[in-house]
Amino acid sequence: MMSDLDLQTKLPQHVLVTGGAGYIGSLLTGELLRLGTRVTVVDELLFGGESLLAYLQHPNFHFVKGNVWEPRTVRNAVREDWPKPEAVIHLAAIVGFPACQAVGRQVAWRYNVEATQRVYEQAVALGVKRMILASSYSNYGLSPDGKPVTENSPLNPQSLYAETKIAAERYLLGQKDESCAPLLFRLATLYGISPRTRFDLIINQFVLEAYTKRELLIYQRGYSRSFVHIRDTINAFILGLSAADETVRGQVFNVGSAPGNHTKDVIVSFVLKRLPETVVQYKDMTFGGDMRDITASFEKIQRELGFSTRYTAEDGVREVLHAIRAGLISNPQDHRYRNAQFIVQ
Repeated sequence: MMSDLDLQTKLPQHVLVTGGAGYIGSLLTGELLRLGTRVTVVDELLFGGESLLAYLQHPNFHFVKGNVWEPRTVRNAVREDWPKPEAVIHLAAIVGFPACQAVGRQVAWRYNVEATQRVYEQAVALGVKRMILASSYSNYGLSPDGKPVTENSPLNPQSLYAETKIAAERYLLGQKDESCAPLLFRLATLYGISPRTRFDLIINQFVLEAYTKRELLIYQRGYSRSFVHIRDTINAFILGLSAADETVRGQVFNVGSAPGNHTKDVIVSFVLKRLPETVVQYKDMTFGGDMRDITASFEKIQRELGFSTRYTAEDGVREVLHAIRAGLISNPQDHRYRNAQFIVQ
């Protein structure tokens, strides 16, 4: 693992982050600032901007409220008295199966596919050298023969969300020989606390439901997922920014680790260790939901970028429970902690 000093010499001097007020972006912004990088955040603030307040007076932080689907939002966000950004991290999206279902195909396509194209075009115009897309391992859909999927496995989307992410990926991979190098991260299911925590993600949601209701209703109990802590995910983005062009240009990486591959039953067992009084009920899904049953291989990102994880799913359960019990998150049932109100566990 590289030291902070090594990272500082390899990181871009200025990074533009779309969706920087969100679950990933708000934590990533703080880490980039800590490492001495200038950060411009562009966000529409659909879930508020409180997650960025801690950075407001930082001399290397610049915020612009904007909708990245608009054709000049990214270009107009750049400060004239700063050097132009060398990298863009594109996080802004309608994230997750429930959120995409809620807004419908047209809106999901506009923000997840068309906006990606527009952000990339503006990045090229600004002279940006690298653009990292936050994509999803949802794109694989199912694990063939129960084997972990690799970056070369066929894509079999089980949701509108995955369809939009695949389309965005295909566009960017078609630009791999352009001046701005695309890099795609297919993220496992995230968990853990950030300045804008989400409670519509399996581990975070299970802990909240078990603590507040003392019961859990679990669909498709034996289905597998891959999980990765939000802070480990931030480390992946830092490594992606600091890697050599020939290592990452036009590449796809699954982000997570093999120890993070679990069935829902295993996650429930971690919750029950902390909250043994929880009553668990299981039910098969009989309606059109996100039917992912999948585990992923993470050998490529370990080999090529030197990525490793520090946190386990049990760490995440403990962390989220502590934050809720301590009252550090006021009213965790509030809609701002969810990308959509419709949640299927």
